[in-house]
Amino acid sequence: MQMKSRKLRRNSIDQTHFLQGNEACAEGAVAAGCRFYAAYPITPATEIAEHLARRLPPLGGIVIQMEDEMASMAAVLGASWAGAKAMTATSGPGFSLMQENLGLAFMTETPCVVVDVQRAGPSTGQATKCGQGDIMQARWGSHGDYNTIALLPNSVQEMFDLTIRAFNLAEAYRTPVVVLADEIIAHMTERANIPSLNDIEINNRRKPKPGDELFFGGDDIPPMPAAGEGFNVAVTGSTHDERGFRVTADPIAHTRLVGRLHRKIEQDQKKIAEYEANNAENCDIGVLSYGCTSRAAYEAVERAREDGFAVGHIRLKTMWPFPHWGVRTMAESAKSIVIPEMNLGQALYEVQRAVEGKASVIPLNKIGGDEMITPEEILAKIAEVS
Repeated sequence: MQMKSRKLRRNSIDQTHFLQGNEACAEGAVAAGCRFYAAYPITPATEIAEHLARRLPPLGGIVIQMEDEMASMAAVLGASWAGAKAMTATSGPGFSLMQENLGLAFMTETPCVVVDVQRAGPSTGQATKCGQGDIMQARWGSHGDYNTIALLPNSVQEMFDLTIRAFNLAEAYRTPVVVLADEIIAHMTERANIPSLNDIEINNRRKPKPGDELFFGGDDIPPMPAAGEGFNVAVTGSTHDERGFRVTADPIAHTRLVGRLHRKIEQDQKKIAEYEANNAENCDIGVLSYGCTSRAAYEAVERAREDGFAVGHIRLKTMWPFPHWGVRTMAESAKSIVIPEMNLGQALYEVQRAVEGKASVIPLNKIGGDEMITPEEILAKIAEVS
């Protein structure tokens, strides 16, 4: 599979396309080397499966519709342990069903990508409407202690770019990675540049050497064999030692294992987390946005400055790990930070933790699915707190 991916890169050329966000996500997966996709149809993510069903088979890849989201996640884990780069996509209700096997992925250190195209919830909610209500589910959806990587695209181009980055991070850290999209970004159509694959950085998991047997320890990010490569590997969601053997009654083994799973992400959080900052270190009022809402924030911040307000803006490209250091820097000068979200306040709590009381944190929330938060609403909130 990797040999086919390299050949594809050599023969590719730069092209600009007019794509839907979900199509760009699928193209990003292909470019990253994804050759296995399993999912269950769900609005508003189904176009990813439809596009990959056309794209993967000619490349030697597999697309399979499973009976539900739990099975989809299980199939992805099996494919990854068979050596493939694997992905699934869903929306909020399906993401909830995936959490048990997503926890298994964290515990077994299985690289894979999960795309969550958020819609309005809870439960079935408004299947065709946009929401941003899965922010905390992406971090805390499964039980136990683990560290999540979750990326936040705000354009069709970033649906392509961040899907590639998700695969690269998954392979580099041997962990599941979430692309936390939303219905607006997934269904909008914009120009997107698909560069030559020679120009795209592609990461692949570290393979073991003959004689290696510590596939769950030894190093913070141990090598990962594939089934059939000649290594004896025990893969279990139970607490295990460095060789994968179950040791469920040993507190030292559990602390060593789970501590490492947490540490390998925590120690590189500044390397992983990305955000845009505009005048964030010298402002009276800050705005923090992400996803589709950030597109309205761009205009609102520009108009506020034209009206004489000293406004700074941080746009999150990574929700988890949360870039608390950047938000704290904005709070050094800003007296208030406005948080527009298509939910009743989720990123709000992380911003409050980050600023440590140095600035007041002002929510601007909208649910119901009729329309996005508008630039006018953000501008009005800026004027209100100034």
